[in-house]
Amino acid sequence: MDPTFRVFIIVNRPRRVVFEAVADPNELSSYFTTGGASARLEQGATVTWDFADFPGAFPVRVTQVIPDELIAFEWKANEPDTDYDVAVTMTFTDAGEGRTKVEIAEAGWRSTEAAVKASYGNCMGWAQMLAALKAWKEYGINLREGAYK
Repeated sequence: MDPTFRVFIIVNRPRRVVFEAVADPNELSSYFTTGGASARLEQGATVTWDFADFPGAFPVRVTQVIPDELIAFEWKANEPDTDYDVAVTMTFTDAGEGRTKVEIAEAGWRSTEAAVKASYGNCMGWAQMLAALKAWKEYGINLREGAYK
């Protein structure tokens, strides 16, 4: 079985606000891509994400965007000595009372020991991203600032 995972969080902000916190490069760079995001996540675009704690810019190839509902992209699997992509799907759903459920799924990993280990690392990263998103939108706090240097 190929490794896949799904993580989620509920952010106490309207769906449009939460979606923009991911799609807008200035917002995303404020709490997640500590080295910067090069452009807006728009269907057909290839943008780069850079992380101060994981040096090197990563190309993100955006495959689908449904405003306020979905962002899907592909990026290189972080498995040593390989060259294949994994698919990331972010969904934004109404959780009632101005709240938004954000769910991130990643699929396409191979079933090697190295791939499983790499997928666990990405799962941890996405869970941290969601916590950072919640802290940023609800309290204006950047959880990643100084956390990995």
